[in-house]
Amino acid sequence: MHRTADRVGRRAILDVVVTVLSALGVGILLVQFGGASPLGSAAAVISGLTLVAVGVLNIVRRRPLFSTPADRVTLSRAVLGGGCATVVVLALLGVVPPRSWWLLLLAAPAVLLDAVDGAVARRTGTASEPGSRLDMETDAALLVVFSIPLAMVLGPWVLAVGLMRYVFVAASRFRPALRAPLDYSRFRRIVAAVQSVAMVVALVPVVPVPVATVVVAVALLLLTISFARDVVTLERRSRSH
Repeated sequence: MHRTADRVGRRAILDVVVTVLSALGVGILLVQFGGASPLGSAAAVISGLTLVAVGVLNIVRRRPLFSTPADRVTLSRAVLGGGCATVVVLALLGVVPPRSWWLLLLAAPAVLLDAVDGAVARRTGTASEPGSRLDMETDAALLVVFSIPLAMVLGPWVLAVGLMRYVFVAASRFRPALRAPLDYSRFRRIVAAVQSVAMVVALVPVVPVPVATVVVAVALLLLTISFARDVVTLERRSRSH
C-alpha cells in the first residue's frame, strides 16, 4: 500500500516538473520570435510561469499527493494558457498586436481541451474534488488572460469577464452566505463554456471589431445573469436557514 502511494506521489511530482519545464520552454520559444528587450522577454516568460503555478500549486498541496490522467490534460491547458500569458505581455509591450495568430494558436486548443479533461476523468473513474478545483482555477485564469488583449481592442469593460469570478470570491470573504456550495446547474456550465468560446472567437484577428464586441458583450451579459442567479439563490437559502 505504501509502495502504491509512493508511486502515485512520484508520478504527481513528475507531472509538476514536466509542466513547469514545458511552460518554461514554451515561454522561451515565444519570446525568441517576439523581439522584446531582455527585461521584457523575462517578464513575458515569468507571466506564463505564474499562470502555470496556479495549477502546479493545486497538485503539490494535495494530501496525499496524487495526480490523474484528467489532471494531466488540465495541466496541458495550463501550459497553453501560460503561453497565452506570455504573448499577452508581448502585446502589452507593443511587440505583437493584441489579437495575433500566435495567441489564437495557443488559446484555441486550451479551450478545446476543456471538453476533454472532464471526459477523461469520467472514463478513467478518477473524478475528484481537487481535480474539479484545478479545472475551475485554470478556466478562471484563462479568462483573465484572454480578457486583457481584448480590453486593449474593445475597451476596459471586457475585463469584467475575467474578473467576475474573483470579485465573487472576494465578496464571499465578507458575506458568509456566498461561501455555501451551489447545486449543479446546467445553465451555469453552459454559460461558463460560452465565455471561453466567445473570447477565442473575438481574439481571431480577422473578426471585425464590431462583431467581436457583440460576441463578448453577449457572453458578459450571460455571465452576469448566471452570477446574479447564484447570489440570489445563496442569499435566499441563507435567509431560510
